[in-house]
Amino acid sequence: MLRTVGQALFSSGLQSPPYTTQDKQGQDYEVRTYAATKYMSTTVSGKEWDPCMSTGFRRLFNYIQGTNKSKTSVAMTTPVTCRVEPPEEPAGEADVTVSFYLPEEHRENPPEPENADVFVEQRKEMTVYVSTYGGFANEKSKREELQKLMESLRRDGVPFVDKPFYAVGYDSPFKLFNRRNEVWVLRSLPEQQQ
Repeated sequence: MLRTVGQALFSSGLQSPPYTTQDKQGQDYEVRTYAATKYMSTTVSGKEWDPCMSTGFRRLFNYIQGTNKSKTSVAMTTPVTCRVEPPEEPAGEADVTVSFYLPEEHRENPPEPENADVFVEQRKEMTVYVSTYGGFANEKSKREELQKLMESLRRDGVPFVDKPFYAVGYDSPFKLFNRRNEVWVLRSLPEQQQ
C-alpha cells in the first residue's frame, strides 16, 4: 500500500500503456497509436469537468488502494486519462470517464470493484493527436489547449473528430515543477480506425 501511495504522490516508476509514434505532421503536436488494452474506469456527469475528474479520480484511487472485492492493492499507473463527451445541449452535462491503465500483473484478471460505478474498460486501438503542456491543469487550460490543438489540425488539413476528446495528466498534485499534461483528439472513432 505504501508503494502505491508513494507512486501516486511522486509519479515515478509507473507503468504506462504502450504506443507508437508517427512522423510529426505538425510542429505543435504528435501522432500516437495506442494498442488495445484494459483500463479501470468510472464515468461522472456534470456541467464542469474538474469536479467530475476529481470524483472519478477518488473512486479509482480507492479501488487501487484495496477497495475492491479481493482487498488487493493495485499499482498506480500513468497517465490518468479523462475522456470528455460534451453535452448535446449547451445547458447539458458532460460525461467524463476517468481511467487508470491496468498494470500488467492485473490486466488479465483485475480485482473486481466494490463500487458499482467502477468498471473494466477494454479499449480498442486508437490513434490520437497529442498536444503536451505544463503547469497545473484546470478546466480553462484544458479547453485552451484543446482549441489550440484543433486549430492546428484544421491548419494542417488532417482528419479528426472533435468529440469525444481526452484530458490527460501524468503527475501527482504534489509535483510542483516540470508537470506534464496533454490533450488528445481522436483521428477517428476507434471502430472506424484502420
